[in-house]
Amino acid sequence: MITAHLLDMDGVLVRGGQPIDGSIDYVATLVATGKPFQIFTNNSRFTPDDHAERLRAVGFPVARDHIYTSALATARFIELQKPGSSAYVIGDHGLVEALRSAGCRITEYGPDFVVLGDTTSYHYEQIATGAELVAKGAWFLATNPDATGPTERGFHPACGAVAALIEKATGRQPYFVGKPNPFMMRSALDRLGVSAADTILVGDRMDTDVVAGLESGLQTALVLTGVSTRADMGRFPFRPHHVIERLADLGEVIMRK
Repeated sequence: MITAHLLDMDGVLVRGGQPIDGSIDYVATLVATGKPFQIFTNNSRFTPDDHAERLRAVGFPVARDHIYTSALATARFIELQKPGSSAYVIGDHGLVEALRSAGCRITEYGPDFVVLGDTTSYHYEQIATGAELVAKGAWFLATNPDATGPTERGFHPACGAVAALIEKATGRQPYFVGKPNPFMMRSALDRLGVSAADTILVGDRMDTDVVAGLESGLQTALVLTGVSTRADMGRFPFRPHHVIERLADLGEVIMRK
């Protein structure tokens, strides 16, 4: 029986910063009934407080504890792998704050890790410094493999694309912590205190959301309000458990099972 939800943000709850029809009511029902859920995003730019405030501004009744980001997952990974370590960070304040809160010291002098996240203002000097540190032996982490991110102009090169640049320059592959890495899924489930078998992941991308849920033993639902379409599904050797037009249709699907 499905008792918990992992909900992707962009393409599931909002599109272009605006609520998708019915998504506010669905989240409000989860809150009112006390159902455990996390809003689950690879976007490492913002803190949970930032994400929650942006969602509240358009009507979602959410708090910071409802938000789980790839930045939080990356900080948790570092905390488990090497407590009290240091990192050189290429990214925005959401990633920096998550790492500091996990006890990671931010430095460019002999860091244990180079951690790459999302930002709309990548600076060549930072990328070059990160590549030099990786070449000298720092462990290379990246928050997510997404090659592009949406902007008002269309899209911009995102974490995965910049990671490829550093990999090409150094010959060192990054370890991506965010979706579709099962580590991020397990971390979110641990926060909720629920099992994979009792949880459904709702996303708009076959290549990150659906595959992440399947590899972690969750039920999966693909919504058609974001990136992937019905036609796109044929390109992948796996299928979601459910395909729905929008998040608001999920309740009826779950009740039928």
